[in-house]
Amino acid sequence: VERKNFPLTLSGLGTVQALNSVTIKTRVDGQVASISFTEGQLVHEGDPLVKIDPAPFQAALNQASAKLAQDQATLTNAQQDLQRTQTLTKNGYAALQLLDQRVAAVSQNTALLQVDAAAIDAAKVQLAYTDIVAPITGRVGFRLIDKGNIVHAADATGMLTINQTQPIAVVFTAPEQQLPAISSALKNGAPAVQAFTSNGTSLLGKGTLKLLDNQVDQSTGSVKLKAEFANADDAFWPGLSVSTKLRVGELKNVIVVADTSVQRGPNGLFVYMVGQDDKAVLRPVKVGQIANGLAVIEDGLTVGDRIVTTGQYRVVAGTKLQILPPEAAPATPGSVAAKEE
Repeated sequence: VERKNFPLTLSGLGTVQALNSVTIKTRVDGQVASISFTEGQLVHEGDPLVKIDPAPFQAALNQASAKLAQDQATLTNAQQDLQRTQTLTKNGYAALQLLDQRVAAVSQNTALLQVDAAAIDAAKVQLAYTDIVAPITGRVGFRLIDKGNIVHAADATGMLTINQTQPIAVVFTAPEQQLPAISSALKNGAPAVQAFTSNGTSLLGKGTLKLLDNQVDQSTGSVKLKAEFANADDAFWPGLSVSTKLRVGELKNVIVVADTSVQRGPNGLFVYMVGQDDKAVLRPVKVGQIANGLAVIEDGLTVGDRIVTTGQYRVVAGTKLQILPPEAAPATPGSVAAKEE
C-alpha cells in the first residue's frame, strides 16, 4: 500500500473524424482534360488535381479582350469629336446641342470600357476555374471521374473527396454529470486525452481536448467532446471506433493499491492483508476512484501494509500465506502474490 497522486480520468467511446473534409466539385461545365492525382494519395494545399478543357473559356476571354479594344477605339474617336466640337462651339461655329451630344458619347463609351473590363475579369475567373487544385492538405479518397468525362457545376456528386488526417479529430461523449469537472479542466488548459482501440488494449495516440459541445443531448444525457491528435504515424483513420480516456484532474497524495487486490464479499469490499506471522487477515475497505489499474483507498489501510493482489481464491482468513519471491510474482509492479501454505 502506498501514497501517491492519482489521475482522475473519464472513459468514453468515440469515432475518428477528419479535421477537415472537402468534396471537390467543378465550378464550370466542361470536359475533364487530365487528372493529376492517384487514389489514396496524400496531397498538399495547392497541388493540381483536375484540369478542365480550357479552350471554350480561353475563347470567351479573347472575345472579351477584343470587345475592349473595339470600344477603346470608339472612345478615342468620340474624344476627338468632342475636342473638335469644343473648338467650333467656342468660335461660334457649332451648336451647344452638338457639344452636349459629343460629351454624352464620350461618357457612354467610357462606361462601355468599364463593362468590357468587368467581362474580361469574369472570363479570367472562369478560365481559372478550369485548374482545380487541392484546397487543403489531406488524403484523397476514391476517384469519381475519369479523363474525358463531362462534368457540370450543378452535379450533385463531386469528383473526389479530401480528408485532412494530420492532425485528426476524435469525437466522443461524456455523462452530463461530468460537465463541471470537464469545464474546470478546460479553463486550466487543454486536458490530455488518450485514444485506444475499441477493445481498449492498444494505445493509438495522445492528444488534447479542444471542444466541449454547446448543448447536452437530452435523449442520452451525454455531451459531445472533440479532441485533436497529431496522428504522425497514421494510426487514426476517419470512421474508426476508439475508446478514450480524458484526464480531468488529479487527487493529491492519496492511498492507492492495485485494483486487483480489492475483492467483493457479502458484507462489501475487502482485501486480504498480510498480518502477523504472514497470516491472512480479511480487512474491509472503503474504495474511491478506480482507474488505470489502481484503486483509491479512503479507509481501511495505511501506507506500508502488505496485501494480496492475486490468488485470493486460494486464501482463507487466518491461514498462513507463503510470500512468493519477486521473480514469481505477477506482472503488476510492486505487487505481492500469496498462496495458502
